[in-house]
Amino acid sequence: MTAARSADSGLAGPAGELDRYPYAEAPGTDRVVAPWDSADQDLGRVGRRAAGSRGRGLHGQLVQQLGQMIVSGDLGADRPLVPEEIGQRFEVSRTVVRESLRVLEAKGLVSARPNVGTRVRPVSDWNLLDPDIIEWRAFGPQRDDQRRELSELRWTIEPLAARLAAGHGREEVQQRLSDMVEIMGHALAQGDSITFSRADAEFHSLLIQVAGNRMLEHLSGIVSAALQVSGGPVTGCDRPTEASLVHHSRIVDALAAGDGAGAEAAMRQLLTVHPEVERVVPAPREH
Repeated sequence: MTAARSADSGLAGPAGELDRYPYAEAPGTDRVVAPWDSADQDLGRVGRRAAGSRGRGLHGQLVQQLGQMIVSGDLGADRPLVPEEIGQRFEVSRTVVRESLRVLEAKGLVSARPNVGTRVRPVSDWNLLDPDIIEWRAFGPQRDDQRRELSELRWTIEPLAARLAAGHGREEVQQRLSDMVEIMGHALAQGDSITFSRADAEFHSLLIQVAGNRMLEHLSGIVSAALQVSGGPVTGCDRPTEASLVHHSRIVDALAAGDGAGAEAAMRQLLTVHPEVERVVPAPREH
């Protein structure tokens, strides 16, 4: 296992190209090990746990590790990321490093340029709507800002989606939404928060997808990511409650009746089940 280096020296050094390494690859070396210093060990465990749950393997683990370190600020803007240093530090192959950096570049977290190398990009360049970045921010130092911003964004997206969905209702969609509410009811009765959350996420994702607006449909992943972010009552969907279930049922009833205004109102009520939410995102004024 590679010995740990200090955070100051772990990624500094001359810029290297993605395919150029000073060491030979050997079988059995593709292992993700501890991050650069002991302060990052908890972060590393989170990354490995998240990657394992998604079945992403080594490539996903490294993306998680580096992504979390960048988003948390441990790797600040304009910090050089030397591929060979990363490979040696995490004991992974050049292919794993190369593909991981490409993923991070697609998310706007890093940039790779000839004669400059790979560097961390400022927050203004990040794709803040990327589900992975949403998750990393939600579990990092920016967690409060991330949850507030997600709540505000959901207040913009979902009531509108509910209104539009009332005009695009199809029998099979209505049945599927009803099925999700029924599953949530059974899960609530059994104290099964995992099943409740999964049905809840499918409910909201489906609702956005049937709104008949392709731009809104592209935002469904944001809502799904928001529903998977734990910690703190951001919306009424954060924990299984009778009140949450009632509002979901009201949305389904309004959609079935073609009542766009009713569906929108029920969604707004759902998003403010918890009193704490009203202090974050106040309800719109009545005109």
